[in-house]
Amino acid sequence: MKKTILSVFFALGFVLFSNMAYADSHDFFKGKTIRLVVGTSAGGAQDEWARFLAPHLGRNIPGGPDIVVQNMPGAGTVIAANYIYNIAKPDGLTIGLVNPAIYIDQLQGSKEVKFDWTKFSWIGSPEGIDQVLFIRTDFPQKTLDELRKAPEPPRCAATGRSGGGYFLPRLLEEGLGIKIQMVVGYGGGGDMNLAMEKGEVQCRAGTVSAYVGREPTRTWAANGFTRALVQSGTKRYAKLPDVPTLYELMETYKTPDATRRVAKVLLASGDLGRPFFGPPGMAADRLKIFRDTFTKTMKDEALLAEAKKKQWDLDPMSGEELEKLAKEIMVQPPEVIERVKKILGN
Repeated sequence: MKKTILSVFFALGFVLFSNMAYADSHDFFKGKTIRLVVGTSAGGAQDEWARFLAPHLGRNIPGGPDIVVQNMPGAGTVIAANYIYNIAKPDGLTIGLVNPAIYIDQLQGSKEVKFDWTKFSWIGSPEGIDQVLFIRTDFPQKTLDELRKAPEPPRCAATGRSGGGYFLPRLLEEGLGIKIQMVVGYGGGGDMNLAMEKGEVQCRAGTVSAYVGREPTRTWAANGFTRALVQSGTKRYAKLPDVPTLYELMETYKTPDATRRVAKVLLASGDLGRPFFGPPGMAADRLKIFRDTFTKTMKDEALLAEAKKKQWDLDPMSGEELEKLAKEIMVQPPEVIERVKKILGN
């Protein structure tokens, strides 16, 4: 009987302590400023999403803290990820948004990586980010078959060697035999768009939703400055019904199974979408506030109205789902990792 009473008191005490901690975290954010570190330069889709969500998240977090966006571009967003993992305090006052495909750098054992992808404090993602490869229409070769025989390959921009913007062109080269000259080192989508306008490059891959829903690519597609060649999703994006998927093309061109397996590993970043996360070790009660707030914000009428006005499509993923997927994709057999290294030229 005494043990039963003690157990009841222990359980009640634990619940009371948890509720007090949760309440303290609610009070913690009042009058505070949260930094949202974005791993790309200003002007691209990643930066636009951060600046779009920041005020809505801040309004819905208990205490109504301000959220300011800080751009920290470099190394395909690895610099920002390293900063959040190693330097930012896990107190809830610093969160981040980076290229979701940099887990590939960790899988390959890149010396630049100073983080463990599985240990970030995952908050949520507003959309999936299947890629589309698009090219200037004044490039001489017009079809994929013509590109296979092009005397000079098109130059294609990317931020770095990790990310769908690099993976999709390389998979076209590996799986379909289309030669593409990759030009890496751009700070973000805005820089790459400017390079296309100036003729420094002829092509680049970007998110499907950004290509059809944001400027300048929305206008480019409408006025014929660019055309879409291929998309990375398992099914065609509704607003690009005539553009084949990589998986369709690999079937048509009889791409070997080994390359198809690697494609799934590389393109899993599309499911992670635009992952918002905090440093490892964030207190459970504060992470819960961020996750609950993110879920609430994705249903917020003001956000939905603004997204509709922008013609942006939402396809949110919870922090719990991101955490599970992040752990799953980091478990790969050695032969797949070696194949990835070969395709990416490492």
